[in-house]
Amino acid sequence: MNTLDPELLRAFVVVAERLSFTRAAEQLNRTQATISLQVKRLEERLEVTLFRRSTARVELTAAGEGFLIDARRILALNVQAIARVSSQRVAGRIRIGVMEDYGTKILPRLLTDVAERFPLVQVEMEIGLTARLLKRLGSSFDAVIAMHPEGTAEGDLICRERAIWAAAATRAVEELDPLPVALSNPDCLFRAWAVEALNKAGRPWRLAYVSPSLSATEAIVEEGLAITVVKGSMLAPGMRCIHPGRHVPPLPGAEIRLHRAGMSSASAALVVDHLAHRLRLSALGS
Repeated sequence: MNTLDPELLRAFVVVAERLSFTRAAEQLNRTQATISLQVKRLEERLEVTLFRRSTARVELTAAGEGFLIDARRILALNVQAIARVSSQRVAGRIRIGVMEDYGTKILPRLLTDVAERFPLVQVEMEIGLTARLLKRLGSSFDAVIAMHPEGTAEGDLICRERAIWAAAATRAVEELDPLPVALSNPDCLFRAWAVEALNKAGRPWRLAYVSPSLSATEAIVEEGLAITVVKGSMLAPGMRCIHPGRHVPPLPGAEIRLHRAGMSSASAALVVDHLAHRLRLSALGS
């Protein structure tokens, strides 16, 4: 009976997420030759080609795209099995930094699962902007859940997001000239994207509202006072998506990635692995 070595699966998943054998080797603390050999062994075991390789880039084949889902599930089940056996012995403090929308709308229910599975673990969470949180990774946080431009190689890929323009559900604010826009502080990635896209498109606009608080910005938008940029999966009930066209320009794609500090203990690594698994399931709607 053919079996799949978890080490081979892990090498494949990291290469698939980073789209680079070199960066995968750095993350897994292996040589590039070792990672290439592990992927080759996996392909031989499966009798299928998982990657298209060239001097310029690495891409998943159609078979690789499909197998990535199964590989992640197998590795996740491995983490879950270990967690079930050892959860009562896992103890300590885990510090997490996360964006406000994920921290208020997604993480609370996932942390409930963490608390039930690891009752002796103390979780501390702080919300903030990606750029600021990442500067404190290692000193203040064991893990940071952050947003990046599409194609970023750093961190473990959780899911891909769409950056969208959002307006009040009942008012066509996008037809105003100049366009009123509500944004966060200057080091917010969505603010940088919005300003660059509007200026490049030559769309007259004005900064109508500035706040680091997502909930405050959403309140302004829902009242029809301005438009803003949000993640497609986070569109509030009182808001609607404005599709790029005559009124607003297109925006770049985004990725959600989990960054880990050097794990101080096996317990911390186990909890962060479990949280990453739950985040991916949540992104799939599971």
